[in-house]
Amino acid sequence: DAYTSLGGSQYINSTATGRYMDYLCDEVVPFVDETYPTIAEPGARGLTGKSSGGYGAMVVPMKRPDVFNALATHSGDALFEVCYVPDIRAAVRVLRDSFDGSFEVFWSRFRDTDNPDFATFGDPLNIYCMAACYSPDEDDPGGVVLPFDPATGRLVDEVWERWLAWDPVRMVASHLDALSRMKLIYIEAGRSDEYYLDLGATAFAKELEAHGIAHELELFDGKHGGLQYRYPGAIRRLAEALAA
Repeated sequence: DAYTSLGGSQYINSTATGRYMDYLCDEVVPFVDETYPTIAEPGARGLTGKSSGGYGAMVVPMKRPDVFNALATHSGDALFEVCYVPDIRAAVRVLRDSFDGSFEVFWSRFRDTDNPDFATFGDPLNIYCMAACYSPDEDDPGGVVLPFDPATGRLVDEVWERWLAWDPVRMVASHLDALSRMKLIYIEAGRSDEYYLDLGATAFAKELEAHGIAHELELFDGKHGGLQYRYPGAIRRLAEALAA
C-alpha cells in the first residue's frame, strides 16, 4: 500500500509524505524475496506502473539499480513544465475563487467535508501533494514549500529547480550508469493523454537516445485512463528481457 496521508505516492523519499522509495526497495522487495520463490537479484527484477506509478517505474530504477534492472512505464509523470504548470494555474484560480487564495482555508474546508467534490478540490489538492513529494519543507517535517506564488501562479525559481531535479527527463544525464544496466526500458503513453504525458514519454525517450541508452517507445491511440489492457504486454516484455 503506497498511499500517504495526502493520497497517492510518487514513490520517492520525502519528509512530508514518508520514505516510500526506501519502503519499496528495502521492505517490500525483501518481503517478496523471503515469501516467494524469486531470483533475488536486481538482474531478475523489473518495475512497472502507470501515471504516478509510471513515474516511480522510471525514477526508482535510476536511483536504485541495486534493486531493479528493468522498467516499463505507462503514462508516467515527466517533462514537468508540460504536465504540471497547467495544474498550477488551475489551482491558483480555484484558490482565488473558492478558498480566499489560501491553502490554509482550502485544507480547513477540505477536512470538514465528508465527500469532497474533486471538481472543486482536485487541482489544489493535486499540486500540493506533488509539492509534498518534490519540495518538502526540510525544516518542518510534514510541511511543504510551494514552487509558485499562490496569488499569481508565478514560479518560484529556486523551488521549481528542486522539482526539475526530480523530472525523469532531466534525471537521465546524471543516471547514465544505472540506465545502461537496464535490460529493458519500455515507455508508452496514449496520444491523447489529458496531461500531455505522451510528450513527457517522447522527451524521456529522446533524452535516452541522445545518450545512447537502448529503449522502446510506443505511442498508441488512447487517453490517460482505461489502460489496463496495456499492462500484460509490458509485463511480457519485462519477463522476456529479465529471462534473457
